[in-house]
Amino acid sequence: MALVTVKNLSFTYPNAEHKALSAIDLSVERGEIITLMGATGSGKSTFLRLLKPELRQNGELEGEILLSAEKATLSHRTGVSGDSLLAGSGSPLVLRTFPQRGYLRKGSLGAVDIIEAPSSRIGYVAQDPEEQIVTDKVWHELAFTLENLGLRQQDIARRVAEIASYFGIDRWMERDTATLSGGEKQLLNLAAVMIADPELLLLDEPTAQLDPIAATRFIETVYRLNRETGVTVILCEHRCEELFPISDRIVILDGGRVVLDDTPRKVAQLIGKDSEYTAFLPTAARLYHSVGGRGELPLSVREGQLFVGELHINHTNPEHTEPTSTEEALSLKNIRFRYERKGDDILRDLDLTVYKGEVFALLGANGAGKSTAAAVAAGLRKPYSGTVKLFGKPLKDYKNGSLYQENLSLLPQDAETVFLHETVGEELKSCDTVMEGLPFDLKPLYDRHPYDISGGERQLVALCKALSTKPRLLIMDEPSKGLDANRKALLLEVIRRLQADGVTVLLITHDVEFAALCADRCALFAQGGVAAVDRTDRFMTDNRFYTTAASRITKRYVDGAYTVALAAERFTAEGGAV
Repeated sequence: MALVTVKNLSFTYPNAEHKALSAIDLSVERGEIITLMGATGSGKSTFLRLLKPELRQNGELEGEILLSAEKATLSHRTGVSGDSLLAGSGSPLVLRTFPQRGYLRKGSLGAVDIIEAPSSRIGYVAQDPEEQIVTDKVWHELAFTLENLGLRQQDIARRVAEIASYFGIDRWMERDTATLSGGEKQLLNLAAVMIADPELLLLDEPTAQLDPIAATRFIETVYRLNRETGVTVILCEHRCEELFPISDRIVILDGGRVVLDDTPRKVAQLIGKDSEYTAFLPTAARLYHSVGGRGELPLSVREGQLFVGELHINHTNPEHTEPTSTEEALSLKNIRFRYERKGDDILRDLDLTVYKGEVFALLGANGAGKSTAAAVAAGLRKPYSGTVKLFGKPLKDYKNGSLYQENLSLLPQDAETVFLHETVGEELKSCDTVMEGLPFDLKPLYDRHPYDISGGERQLVALCKALSTKPRLLIMDEPSKGLDANRKALLLEVIRRLQADGVTVLLITHDVEFAALCADRCALFAQGGVAAVDRTDRFMTDNRFYTTAASRITKRYVDGAYTVALAAERFTAEGGAV
């Protein structure tokens, strides 16, 4: 019997002209891993949150959700938020949870008739590692859920010890949660959810803010949990490289509707070279389509290596041009910075130079200090040692706010921090000129609250605001976070247009694949400073982990094929060696 059955599910946000979800039918068997994919704003996060009663948004719902044999009929429910579902006396109570006893009271409101499962049966991990942490210590974060479920102290102690050992975080137990890196926080979030032994685990882009190594480890942990505990997993992600090989099914949403639902290999076969969904495929599958591959379609790096081993190699070396500008746009010399007087240095004798007109990508692990370096470069944090110069002029010499007018702009990692108004239209009121030259249209979002749009859409709105000051240097902290592959292509187009107009771009990112497409030079940030910096082709070819899937697939055979396009130029499926 299916664990989750969704029948004819539709959802419309308040005052929205179109449905966010429309007539969704989906059945999820026990123990499956299902990956939801689709364009930014296609309804993936909305769908996940509807499966978790406490997180349901304001809006109108129709349809049916069944968890095992327990039925939730959603019909014409307007203006009832997830908070009010759990509200106390005097509120329009639809249902109320009693986790200590493990049962629920049934209520009604108009046409609504709902029976919900205990909240502990469904676990949820959000995109932002900071979003779910509620206590100050690691051990208390693990115990918090069990305390709310009313377990005995001896049972709490046993289960906390067990889950900490399983996740390998037992040595963190006394650490303050604020001191954890992004990857550590997300692993703690997963452990805190799994300690309640949920039947269903919902993951909403859980690796979006993790560095490549931490993201891979997180996904490996989810896969191990599925295989060893049998927990059913539904997750939405844009990281297809690791997820296609381990998923039982891939479900693609488009405009709030399910357009594809099948095994990963069948989905990859159905999506050809020129499909609008081609960019959703892992690198090995895209390379297969690009060279006209035959036989079984590869999904993983390992399968991709076997596939290219059977191809013919074009023995010509691609040309790479060295950056020509020697004029410094941004210079950080001997920078030292700490957040607390008695704390450790976050930046340690940092030296970084970005030349005028180039796109420079800064990569590195969570907690290495990249965002802190960006804040120092943008004048938002003041180092206690060292010098920051913008176009040859010390930052302190930019007076009366002139630094942020036609000189420098920062697109922050958390787009929400730049929002001041109730609608997207109000946020973008002064951005009409900027938006005329952009390859994406945000006007359909104008009536929505900035917090009600998807994470990727928030990034694009914040980008418009950052560009409205006409900067000569644009610092972008995780700009591709939450964007699907096609929207990343549009962001890439924006960056190239800016570069053509003479704008210098400093890109702080965990998205190695995106950096490979747009950066002239890349640097690896570690322990508060730049460990290495090189031209992008050499950086990607020489690295083993901070590199692209295309490089991993091809590097045993050719050098420099670190994107699908470059790899397709170097290999051919027929016609013999060139």
